[in-house]
Amino acid sequence: MRDIPVAYLVFDVLYADGELLLDRPLRERAKVLDELLAAPRTAIVRQSQAQSRLAFEDPDESSLAAVLRAPVATATSAEDLETLFTAARDRGNEGLMTKDLDSLYTPGRRGKSWLKMKRELATLDVVVTAVEYGHGKRIGVLSDYTFAVWDDERLVNIGKAYSGLTDAEIAEMTSWFLAHKISERGLKLEVEPKIVLEVAFNNMMRSTRHESGYALRFPRIVRLRPDKLPEDADRIETVKEIYERQHSA
Repeated sequence: MRDIPVAYLVFDVLYADGELLLDRPLRERAKVLDELLAAPRTAIVRQSQAQSRLAFEDPDESSLAAVLRAPVATATSAEDLETLFTAARDRGNEGLMTKDLDSLYTPGRRGKSWLKMKRELATLDVVVTAVEYGHGKRIGVLSDYTFAVWDDERLVNIGKAYSGLTDAEIAEMTSWFLAHKISERGLKLEVEPKIVLEVAFNNMMRSTRHESGYALRFPRIVRLRPDKLPEDADRIETVKEIYERQHSA
C-alpha cells in the first residue's frame, strides 16, 4: 500500500448500522452513504479465510486505503446529460451510468432504472487473421474472430471480437473459414486474411498483448464488409490518430 497507494471508490451502500438497505430508494441510500463518509475514516482490506472484507480502522493504522465517494451529478434534461457525458469522455471515461433516484438495489436483475450511456469512440475496418470455436450455443461454429490492421505491408493484430453477427452469418463464415484455413491448433485456426469486418469499440489502449501495440476495449462487430478488399482495411496510422485524439481530449 505504501508503494502503490489505492483508494476504495464507493458507489452505493447496501448495509449500514445493522440495517439492510436494498429496499430503500437510491436517494435515501445516497444520503446514508454521504453521512457515513462525512467523518474522516480510512479502510483496510483484510483477508479472512477465503473471503475479503472491508473494515474501517483508525487513521494511524498502517497500510490503509482512502475511502472516496464516487462523483455524482443530477441531470434534469437531455442537454444536462449531454454536458455530463462530454465531460466524462474528456476525462477519459467510457460514459455515464444513469440511475433513477427512486430505484431500489436489485442484485442480479437488469431494468430500466439504471442505464449505461456510452458511445462508440470510432469504428475500424479490419482483416480477420484467426478464428476460434465458440462456447455454449456456439460450440461447433467459428464465432471468435481475431483481427488486424496494416502496418506498412504486414498485418498486425489489434483485437478480438465475438459479438455482432447473426447466427446465419456465423454459420456462413464458419464454412468459409474452414475452406480457407492456413493452420489449426486446438480450437484456433489461422485463416487466409481476406475477410474484412467493421468493428466498433469504446476505448483504445496501449498494449503489449497484440503486435500492433494497441488494444480495443469492448470491441464488437458492426458488420461484414464484403464490399472491401483486405488492402482497403485501416492502417496503423489511423489507429494512432484515434488513440491520440482520445488521450489529448
